[in-house]
Amino acid sequence: MKVALLGAGHIGQRIARLLHGSGDYQVTVFDQNARALAELAAEGIATHVAGDAIESIRAALPGQQVMVNALPYHLAIPAARMALQAGCHYFDLTEDVAATREIKEMAAGARTLFMPQCGLAPGFIGIVAHHLAQSFDTLQEVKMRVGALPEFPTNALKYNLTWSVDGLINEYCHPCEAIRDGKAIEVLPLEGLEHFSVDGIEYEAFNTSGGLGTLCETLEGRVRNLDYKTVRYPGHRNLMQFLLRELQLESDQATLKDILRRSMPATMQDVVLVFVTVSGMKRGSFLQEVFARKIFAERARDHQLSAIQITTAAGICAAVDLFRDGKLPQSGFAAQEQVRLPDFLANRFGCAYEKARQVETIS
Repeated sequence: MKVALLGAGHIGQRIARLLHGSGDYQVTVFDQNARALAELAAEGIATHVAGDAIESIRAALPGQQVMVNALPYHLAIPAARMALQAGCHYFDLTEDVAATREIKEMAAGARTLFMPQCGLAPGFIGIVAHHLAQSFDTLQEVKMRVGALPEFPTNALKYNLTWSVDGLINEYCHPCEAIRDGKAIEVLPLEGLEHFSVDGIEYEAFNTSGGLGTLCETLEGRVRNLDYKTVRYPGHRNLMQFLLRELQLESDQATLKDILRRSMPATMQDVVLVFVTVSGMKRGSFLQEVFARKIFAERARDHQLSAIQITTAAGICAAVDLFRDGKLPQSGFAAQEQVRLPDFLANRFGCAYEKARQVETIS
């Protein structure tokens, strides 16, 4: 299967190596960064330097069967439009709610598949939550918590850059979807602060945008309360609230991004925490089920792999692979919750989550 992969950044490089290494995909990677492409080309992966990103990609798309978009979230809509015009199946990692809604409209009546939000959150977290929810007769509460965290935090924010700064600020600044008392609502980002501990480590969690994917729409009318929160180390939320609201950098995001890029080092030594709880009635009893995993950074051949690379690339590669195997719709729009969790974890790419360490203690 011929795959056009847009983006050779932190996540894109991992996606390229996974798909190419499987032997079942002919991958061509598009990016403006010639240096990043040269590294992949040295491994036998086809590359295309996209000088004028949109036009040069558009010209090279004929003959490609699948587009995998690993570009920043604000390019999701133009990339999806190119895929539609070229007759390519489309997969991306966006967490942006507005972009996903427009892509869903775009997919109506399409002869190819459009499946955005194929990463960690949104993505895998929605697959897990929907799977657990299916076993209940009635649903009371679904809580989804995800954190991509430095394993060794040393600064006041207790955070290092592990993924896109653009995506990070986007989820901190936009309204968040939720269901409360059976009604779909919007809640403010950075609100809803809570604390919990896992394996003796203290965490906080608060509202951020995009992590629910399409679950609000899927579970509305079935669940009383549903929400998604990002996990950080205690104190992070208060400092981000100070920067965004009291210093008014929410209205000057370019400055905030520049500050974070200059002052906050990136790290490859990270950990991803996935924590889902579902409660409701099952066979006449009020029960709760929990799914909890920790995924750590590792080394593969000559490349250090961060936990966010492992989990995000595994999500989108598994989606493409399940589509190839006929386990997903072949046209129109596909939501993450249409993926069966057993199929995902049994997949050669999705098994990265199955190999993760199950969390022992939560309080």
